[in-house]
Amino acid sequence: MLRRLYDWVLHWAATPYGTWALFLLAFAESSFFPIPPDVLLIALCVARPDRSLKYALICAVGSILGGCLGYLIGWQFMASIGSRIVEFYGLSDKVAYIETLYNTYDAWAVGIAGFTPIPYKVFTIAAGMFKIDFTVFILASAVSRSARFFLVGGLIYLFGPRIQRFIDRYFNLLAIVFTVLLVGSFILIKYLF
Repeated sequence: MLRRLYDWVLHWAATPYGTWALFLLAFAESSFFPIPPDVLLIALCVARPDRSLKYALICAVGSILGGCLGYLIGWQFMASIGSRIVEFYGLSDKVAYIETLYNTYDAWAVGIAGFTPIPYKVFTIAAGMFKIDFTVFILASAVSRSARFFLVGGLIYLFGPRIQRFIDRYFNLLAIVFTVLLVGSFILIKYLF
């Protein structure tokens, strides 16, 4: 089923509605949909490298707005909708751990989930459930989701379609390295200033 869904998402890259599909996919993935928007983002960027940064922006905006929907689901509809989404991904037993992450790290938990392959939708829903400060949530989401999608779009913009295989193969490693560098730079700034 996931493979058919993946293929369906990819087919939008070959249609005139690819940009809208990218926005809607990024929106939906941040709150409930299983296929990450990177799939369509890469396909669109490879087809038109000159538009890669535009596609990254569309993807980031859609994802941030979708994260707001996830927050709303957790805040107001956890019992009816949110718990079903979390159960679907088999992460019900992780909700207490996510609460600990939020209580300990606040924006860092959102930021790391927004950039890495961790299911961001579970963190957006949990953020609403645990009533994380909405401004902090938006800022952390904006930074992490933009960084993630602009990294992909920027690499394709700079190196063209030949970078696609490298991104596909090493995306998780790239995400982890970038996250470590990002967190490390914030810690360094904290201790220097």
